[in-house]
Amino acid sequence: MIKFDIIGMEVHSYDQREKNVLHQATGFKMRVIHLTPGGGMPECRMATHVVLVCVEGCAEVTADGEKVALSRGQCLVTPPATLTMESQTGARILGIQIAEGD
Repeated sequence: MIKFDIIGMEVHSYDQREKNVLHQATGFKMRVIHLTPGGGMPECRMATHVVLVCVEGCAEVTADGEKVALSRGQCLVTPPATLTMESQTGARILGIQIAEGD
């Protein structure tokens, strides 16, 4: 069992995103995504299912061209898709990638 402080942890920019990985195992990855005010995440093709939980702030998530607003306490689940994110006010999002089982 591992416990994480998602709100209190230091987060890094997109170019250092691997430092934001909390846990990784075969078919599973969990990381904190930090969006600065006016910032975003470039287009990313995800080969896994993705769960996004907004912990702080709000963001607009686009999955295969469909836009969804995500605010504190809300969760979004997508099958494999092309994703982008942006935030006018800044956001902290828990991102979980889960590969399909065989």
